[in-house]
Amino acid sequence: MNKICFLISIFVFFCSLTLLGQVSDLARVEYTYFPQRGSDNSFKRFRALLNYPIKLNDKGSYLVTGLEYREVNFDYEDLTSFDVSGFDRLRSAEFTIGYTFKLKNDWRFAIKSGAMVASNFENNKITSDDLLYSGAIFFIKDKKNEGLKKPWRLILGLQYSTTAGRPFPLPFVNYYKEFHPSWSYSLGVPKSNLKYTINSKNKLQAFATLDGFYANLQNDRLVTDDSTGSGNQVAENISMTIALGGLGYEHLFTKHLVFYSYFGYTLLNDIRLRNDDQENVLTINDQNTFYIRGGLKFKI
Repeated sequence: MNKICFLISIFVFFCSLTLLGQVSDLARVEYTYFPQRGSDNSFKRFRALLNYPIKLNDKGSYLVTGLEYREVNFDYEDLTSFDVSGFDRLRSAEFTIGYTFKLKNDWRFAIKSGAMVASNFENNKITSDDLLYSGAIFFIKDKKNEGLKKPWRLILGLQYSTTAGRPFPLPFVNYYKEFHPSWSYSLGVPKSNLKYTINSKNKLQAFATLDGFYANLQNDRLVTDDSTGSGNQVAENISMTIALGGLGYEHLFTKHLVFYSYFGYTLLNDIRLRNDDQENVLTINDQNTFYIRGGLKFKI
């Protein structure tokens, strides 16, 4: 599997992570838009998620259920020899369930599994190719709420997704630290950032992150890619993986209700049609462009 497929597999799993020790976002709605440079194509996405933690006992054990819905409107205006009518509405819905409890020495263990349907649903039904499954385990050491001068958190884990096409799990590492009363940073995947707290209501950050989408095409497309001379191939799914950097802003209406916006420029912009083996059939667009995302979230 090539580098792009590897990045896609990382994205598909991490875009749905909702349990990292303790859930912070209980609800979120957001909108994403960016045009495709060098063409009239454009990408718009609506996303909504809801997490519900259930306290099991007074020892720090929780069961966490999550539901996320995404709808992508991909306006594909390039001239093609195949039907693109089913590309304009790509939808996914994922249900996750997780369990977390405390260990010794301030460590916490978490386990999560999820099931997703991701498709263009042009046949108005769910097929087996629309279904994706994921699972993960994490070990978390959280020192953010213990009155330390420099709070920090470390997350170590393994995750597996059927979309990745790999028979083994992928590692996960994330480290967060507040090194000044107004400054903090986070290093990891899918997002790293450097955040500055202006005051109790406003925050700024510089970030680098992954984003994208994946969907099954219920009616396969026969694609002729004249640019590579690869001949006729069957496209069975569509995916986009982007890596980008930029600036973000948060405004806290209350301690729990937050407006956020991100403005960035892509460093990797890869939209592809792929076959059943996740091999490239056609690169739709790979030119870098600007990116806008914003929304509201309700957090703990």
